[in-house]
Amino acid sequence: MIVVVPVDPPREGLVLSSLVEESPLSDAEAVSLYEAAVADVCWSVTSSGGDLLVNYRDEATLPEAHADGDPEAEVRALALDALGEDAAVRFERQVGSSRSARIGNTVTHLLEREGVQSAGVLEPTVPLVARTEIDGAAMSLRRHEVVLGPSDEGSTYFAGFSEPIDFADAYATPELSTLARRAADGGLSVGFAPMLPTVATAAGFRATVAGLEARRAAERPGAEATATLVDELGIRVGEDGGLERE
Repeated sequence: MIVVVPVDPPREGLVLSSLVEESPLSDAEAVSLYEAAVADVCWSVTSSGGDLLVNYRDEATLPEAHADGDPEAEVRALALDALGEDAAVRFERQVGSSRSARIGNTVTHLLEREGVQSAGVLEPTVPLVARTEIDGAAMSLRRHEVVLGPSDEGSTYFAGFSEPIDFADAYATPELSTLARRAADGGLSVGFAPMLPTVATAAGFRATVAGLEARRAAERPGAEATATLVDELGIRVGEDGGLERE
């Protein structure tokens, strides 16, 4: 399976901007969290049986306020700093006017033009993902044409395909049920991966922090870059269920 990780250049106001209003994070800290999550996700893919393809946004697909500089170089540096300069990673730019179009173009190209058996889209904001979930999704794609990994509030952290769907507005909210309906409308079988939180939302960030604390207590390490950053920032889940600084 080729695992596509769609990555934005790590810039303030572009990545995880909603967390600044809904969590104790500053703009700069939100960028650092994004960078840590991307590092953990890419590391998990390279440790799995999948092939990593980092699908970056460039000046043609970024919002006007962020369509400057060299976004490709920023994304390459982010991935290779985490994995090492000699890492087996492929970089391709995103093409399309919307998220659904960009993902659809990438997946359809891989399946129909390159003839790969399966392609999975893994969000860069799910640091708790491990090789177990990635390899499990790849196995499920041998039984189902579409495999979805549910996340917070009806979103998905993973969407895998061995056959393309109609991707027009396929990521419309709630994307989990929208993607499942598109697959069913196309006569495709749908399987599901285990649910995991994403740090793209405040609720998902809380669940991720709690998951990191649980793994530490159980002496089951993982998501090392994100865990280290959360410790450095002193972020924890308080008794009221909200995030706070120690």
